[in-house]
Amino acid sequence: MNMPGSPPRPTTSVLLVEDDERDAVLVRACLDEAGIGPDAVIWARSLAAAAAALERGPGCVLLDLELPDVDGLSALLTVVEGSPDTPVIVLTGRHDPGGIDALAVGAQDYLVKDDITADLLGRSIRYAVERKRAQRTSQQLREARLSSAEKARLERGLLPRPLLRTDAVECSNYYQPGRDHAVLGGDFFDVVETSDGLVRAVIGDVMGHGPDEAALGVHLRVAWRTLVLAGTPDDQILPTLASLLKAESEGHPGFVTACDLTIDVDGATVAMRVAGHPAPLRCAHGKTTYLDVEIGPPLGVEAPGAEDATRYASTGWPETKSSLDPGSSLILYTDGLLDAYAVLADDASLGIEELVTAVTRCAIDGGAVASWIPSIVGSAPNASIDDTAVVVITTRSEPEH
Repeated sequence: MNMPGSPPRPTTSVLLVEDDERDAVLVRACLDEAGIGPDAVIWARSLAAAAAALERGPGCVLLDLELPDVDGLSALLTVVEGSPDTPVIVLTGRHDPGGIDALAVGAQDYLVKDDITADLLGRSIRYAVERKRAQRTSQQLREARLSSAEKARLERGLLPRPLLRTDAVECSNYYQPGRDHAVLGGDFFDVVETSDGLVRAVIGDVMGHGPDEAALGVHLRVAWRTLVLAGTPDDQILPTLASLLKAESEGHPGFVTACDLTIDVDGATVAMRVAGHPAPLRCAHGKTTYLDVEIGPPLGVEAPGAEDATRYASTGWPETKSSLDPGSSLILYTDGLLDAYAVLADDASLGIEELVTAVTRCAIDGGAVASWIPSIVGSAPNASIDDTAVVVITTRSEPEH
C-alpha cells in the first residue's frame, strides 16, 4: 500500500532479461519494493527465451545487453523489432557506454545496475511506459496526417481541369463535398472544347454522399470526357453513361442526375440534354433567366412507359436549344446550391427564384464573372449539407469571323 505523499507505484508487468542470477535477484527485489510483485515479473536468461516471453505482452522490458547468445545492441534491436510497442529499459554496467547508444537505437531509458533503487526503477518504468505511449500517439498522428494528405492529393487529382483549346469561353468552378473532411463528393462536372470549336460541358449528381458515390462520380466524369473526345454523337452520351451506371452499380440501385451541354459560340446557341437535373441559368445583358428545357428521367431510372424507355435508349434524352448571345454566361449547379437558397422547406420555388436573384445581383454589380461564384455561394441564406458544384461558363464578347 502506498504511503501518503509517496509516488504512485507502477502496475505494469515486466520482462526481465538478465543472465546473471545475482543481478536478477537484486532487480527483482527492487521491483517488488516498487510494487511489481513476483507474479508480474517474467525472468528470461537469454535472448531466445526473451523472444518467446514477448508473446505474453509484457508492459515493459528490462534488458541486460550482455547476454550469452547475443552481443551488445543486437539484443535491443531484436526486442524492438519483435515488439515495437513495448517500452525497453537497458541495464548497463558502470563503465559500459552502451546506454547512450541504446537510446538512439530505440530504448526509452537506461539504468546503471549498481545505482538501481526501488524508487529509481519504479520511476524509470513509469516514464518509459509514458514515453512509449507518447511516441505511439505521435506516430499515429503523423501517419493519420500523411494518410489524410495523401487522400486529399488523390482526391484533388480526380477533380477535372477544364480542357479549353482557345479563348472561346472562360470557365470558373466551385466544388464543396457534403461529407466532413472530404475533398471529393458525388457531384461531378467537366468542360471540354473539341477540335471542331464546340464547347462541351456536363454537371451531375450521384445520389448519396459517401466514398462509393464519389468514386462513381469520377467514373462517370471520366467516361463523359472520353466519349466527348472520341467523337461520340451528342445524343448517345447520356444513354452510354446510363449503361455504365447500370454496370457499375449492379446490385446497388441508385440514380444520377445530369445536364449535358453543347455550346456553339460562333452560332450563339447552346443545346442541352437534361436527365432529371436542375436546368442551367443564363445571364445575358444583366438579366438572369432559368432556362426552360425539356427534362428526361435521371440516369438509372426507367422511363414510365415502354415506348418512352425505348425512345430514351435509342435516341437519347430530349434536346433543347436556346440562344446564347456573345458575352453571355451559363451557370451550371447541383441541388446542393438550391438547398442553400431554399428559404423554407415548403418553398414552391425550391430556391430557384432566390438563386436567380442572387445571380442577377452579381451581374448588376459588375466585376469579373469569376468573382460571381464566391458571391453566389457566400450570399446563400443557408449552409448546404449536400455536395455542391457550380460551373460558370462565359462566352467571349464578340464571335470570331
